[in-house]
Amino acid sequence: MSFIADEAAGLLGRLVPGAKGKALQRAVKGRTVMITGASSGIGKATAERVGAAGARVVLVARGLEKLEETRADVLAAGGEAHVYPCDLTDMDAIAAMGEKVLADLGRVDILVNNAGRSIRRSIALSYDRFHDFERTMQLNYFGAVRLILTLLPVMRSETEGRKGGHIVNISSIGVQTNTPRFSAYVASKAALDAFSRCIASEVIEDGVHVTTVHMPLVRTPMIAPTNIYDKFPTKSPEQAADMICHSMIRKPKSVATTLGNAGALAYQLSPRAVDVILNAGYNLFPDSAAAKGQKKAGAEESDESRLHEAEQVAFSHVLRGVHW
Repeated sequence: MSFIADEAAGLLGRLVPGAKGKALQRAVKGRTVMITGASSGIGKATAERVGAAGARVVLVARGLEKLEETRADVLAAGGEAHVYPCDLTDMDAIAAMGEKVLADLGRVDILVNNAGRSIRRSIALSYDRFHDFERTMQLNYFGAVRLILTLLPVMRSETEGRKGGHIVNISSIGVQTNTPRFSAYVASKAALDAFSRCIASEVIEDGVHVTTVHMPLVRTPMIAPTNIYDKFPTKSPEQAADMICHSMIRKPKSVATTLGNAGALAYQLSPRAVDVILNAGYNLFPDSAAAKGQKKAGAEESDESRLHEAEQVAFSHVLRGVHW
């Protein structure tokens, strides 16, 4: 089952004021919700939302100071939050953190694998950068899988008088649209998507649901180094959090935008035609100065962006939410 969260969420909010908040409360109140990458952006916005709805929020990221800021915001909204700093590229640290959370809190009912690393670089500039592919897989795939393997046994067993759980993996619209220059990032997200699909049929009888959120472009610190995104239409972290919260309410197999689903269908029906369209975008949006290894990114990128600015803006609005 696929749920087009952004359009449906907006319609529901307009037709039934307060309905989303009440539905979220029913889904998370009294539940323990772990969110990785909770120190900023999407993770922080989601933590504040579910905390206000009555969840016991477990905040995970590398930086303690920013996690404490998120915790303070959750508490200010009337929620409960616990901070567990962890380097999510360190498999042993992930396992130890997960075991500590289980020892302290008993179980995790909802896991949101939100932490991620993105790399925007064409394959022509990647021939001697195999480490880019290793780094994205380490965090986006292996880190998420290590955490799932730690928490899933308790979800599948009856503890604290209940059984079951929900795993929400934050993927990318790029997995649906096969965007150029994101081969390292998209491949790591696609691996997690495939892992999720395979385990879903094994755990469903235990009441464990697995949802993949194919997130469109969101204005977070992760995209800040790419200057061309300054003029792209993007979702806010709060809108992204809304998609995640809807996944908690409905527990669908996937959550995506209309454009993402259309892109996936188009590639199934006519992959070569899609390649031609994507190639136009590839040529329209150049590699950043940082991707080229140039230090003075600001000046060079502004010159390049002015060259085709009108075409870039038009293209990005037609294919709204796609990473270029």
